[in-house]
Amino acid sequence: MSLDKQKIITIFHGPQHPGITGNMSVELDLIGETIQRAQTHVGYLHRGFEKLVERRTIVQGFTIVCRICVPEPDPNEENYARAVEGLSGLEISDKAAWIRTMVLEMARLANFFLWMGGQAGSIGLGLIPQWSVCDRDYMLDLFEELTGGRVYHMYAFPGGVRRDLPAGFLEKLEALLRYYEERIEVYNNTFFDNVMFKTRAIGVGIVTKEDVLKNAYVGQVMRGCGIKRDVRKDMPYLMYDQLDFDIPTQSDGDVYARALVRRDEALQSIKILRQIIQQMPKEGEILQKIPKHRKFVLPKDDIYVQTETSRGAMSYYMAGDGTEKIRRMQVRGPSLIHGFTLLEKLLVGSELSDVAMTMNSLGICPPEIER
Repeated sequence: MSLDKQKIITIFHGPQHPGITGNMSVELDLIGETIQRAQTHVGYLHRGFEKLVERRTIVQGFTIVCRICVPEPDPNEENYARAVEGLSGLEISDKAAWIRTMVLEMARLANFFLWMGGQAGSIGLGLIPQWSVCDRDYMLDLFEELTGGRVYHMYAFPGGVRRDLPAGFLEKLEALLRYYEERIEVYNNTFFDNVMFKTRAIGVGIVTKEDVLKNAYVGQVMRGCGIKRDVRKDMPYLMYDQLDFDIPTQSDGDVYARALVRRDEALQSIKILRQIIQQMPKEGEILQKIPKHRKFVLPKDDIYVQTETSRGAMSYYMAGDGTEKIRRMQVRGPSLIHGFTLLEKLLVGSELSDVAMTMNSLGICPPEIER
């Protein structure tokens, strides 16, 4: 055995490591603390969602897709519902569209606080995840009141939403938004402006514009290197074309730039939600009548829809064949390209201590990979 071979140590980072973004593992070849090779392994959690949906009726499939990304299930529900509606000709009311838009922005905020806890915890700032997970729970309280579930909501249904807003819901949401504005200022002082985080994150995990354009990276990875793209602006859906908001960007393309983009996007979500509260219709149908379970069929046609999640664009391709089941459904989320193409490249040459921080900055949900 050569001397070089003797120097290499192979370890597995995860799947139970607290810095891992879900149940996945990264196999690392190290010389000392420096990574020579990285290989992503998934399959430790849910898998095979596309085929699970294809073997069920349209109504049954609705309950499955929210598991594709556990921290942020709502964009999957939106994509599924909008694809079914597009194929079947269902048109939802303005009231339902406003509610769906509100739910998607609520989900973005909830996932922001969860991400921040993981990002801070990955470099040993243990106070931040205790705060941010608690702050996320306040949004989950509202989700529970609205949908009956804290994590899996199963709320955006083909034809609209499953139930109307509870009495006083918008007032509670407005109060939470005021609280979040104050909290983000606290996080600026304790996390985003923390010299430890800056020292660890600046110049690490750099992605260039050329990499983004070549590999179709999305979300904060794309906007963190200066590309101003967002599905909500580029291909507006629901009520986003009636809302005023900006697309934050940074230019450095590193872990710190992606963190600043996330923070600024959270502030934009607060701005969006305030507009939704003001424009929410008081009256309107929330759910269109759909055919009975076994008689709800999709025509022989196909459709492609996109939703901007808190981590980047999530796309669904759906095809019907004239039966009560979906002939083909394919999901493209940020995690496949970020968790394989990008992560394995970024880790080579970096230090072992940077693995969790780099991974958290990419917004990876492992079930999206083994979908």
